[in-house]
Amino acid sequence: MHTLEQLRAGQLAGVRRLKLACGLTDFPSEIFDLADSLEILDLSGNALSSLPDDLPRLHKLRILFCSDNLFTTLPAVLGSCPALEMIGFKANRLCHVPAAALPPKLRWLTLTDNAIEALPEELGKCGQLQKLMLAGNRLSHLPASLSNCHRLELVRIAANRFTALPDCLLALPRLSWLAYAGNPYTEACELAALTDAGAAGVAWQRLELAQQLGEGASGVIYRARLDGRDDVAVKVFKGAMTSDGLPRSEMAACVGAGAHAGLIPILGTLDAHPQGAPGLVMPLIDAAFRNLAGPPSLASCTRDVYADGMRFDAPQALAIAHGIASAVCQLHARGIVHGDLYAHNILHAHAGACLLGDFGAASMFVPGSPQGNWLQGIEARAFGVLLGELIAHCATPLPALQTLQEACLQQDVLSRPQFEAMELALRDMLPA
Repeated sequence: MHTLEQLRAGQLAGVRRLKLACGLTDFPSEIFDLADSLEILDLSGNALSSLPDDLPRLHKLRILFCSDNLFTTLPAVLGSCPALEMIGFKANRLCHVPAAALPPKLRWLTLTDNAIEALPEELGKCGQLQKLMLAGNRLSHLPASLSNCHRLELVRIAANRFTALPDCLLALPRLSWLAYAGNPYTEACELAALTDAGAAGVAWQRLELAQQLGEGASGVIYRARLDGRDDVAVKVFKGAMTSDGLPRSEMAACVGAGAHAGLIPILGTLDAHPQGAPGLVMPLIDAAFRNLAGPPSLASCTRDVYADGMRFDAPQALAIAHGIASAVCQLHARGIVHGDLYAHNILHAHAGACLLGDFGAASMFVPGSPQGNWLQGIEARAFGVLLGELIAHCATPLPALQTLQEACLQQDVLSRPQFEAMELALRDMLPA
């Protein structure tokens, strides 16, 4: 975090990244003094409602974050910024996105938690677009032209007003991570999952919270003692909206997933939190489990970041691949797509033991339906990306896994293998 005083005193000359959060109501003109170096500008958490017409003077600016401000229109000047490829305007008051606001090199657009009812058809001309985050708006349709965005890999349209899943998404050749829960056409399935699964309620008063274990986009996880004797983990959701969707949708998917060796069990949903926050109570996971990778960075966009030197032996890689395929196979059989099938959402431990977690982007579908076949094909591509990462970090070649990976990545969505078949194939690859 930088200060306005540092900027005005010339102490930030030559910086590539600038972050200011100090109640700004106007764009500081001194930022233009950094035009020859500035690539990342973060003005989130201020009170801005406009940007200057000469913003393109920041000719090296690649990334702009203006979340938690007061914008009602996505500034048209963004479209004239020659190097701009990543835009984040989460949690503003946006209701209008003009076509002129879309820069030619746009790769990553985040407009989560606003009041947008429509997007311009020109969005389909953004040929470099990889990541589109629109959860928590008022959208009931997407531009049909989006079917032209053949590089698009991650889409978030949860918690909007869709009465059906937009057809323009289903055949996208690279789409791998899709979240659409919390829309009118998914509400009945989500409520049924919460009701039919019979998840017990766990009263807040029965829990004694200890240290924080972790924090994600949707909530904070604490270690706790249940009824004074059992160690558990408690996930308390942060608010009404996350980057992926609604807490209710995540809870529905978690309890609807059922018991499986590759899934984190659910003991119950949280009741009577003092602030009314929803939550989940889960068994405490063995401390030996670690995240398989870190989440995507600004540079990697849609690809996870692995620790330097991360290596698996062949039995480990195959065990992880089989364990995840088996878990996803059960999800699909129960009408759930994970939506965020990434290494950073996988915990792994001894000899390839693994757990698939974080259902924040999970969505529901009707098993056996034509649309369900498309959705499973989309998730198969995400699995193909994961297989490629396991292969890349494996100490020895895995030709059979390579063949399966290539099948998952083929452009024709419906030609990709189903998880039931992949689970069987991977089981046969495991060492005797």
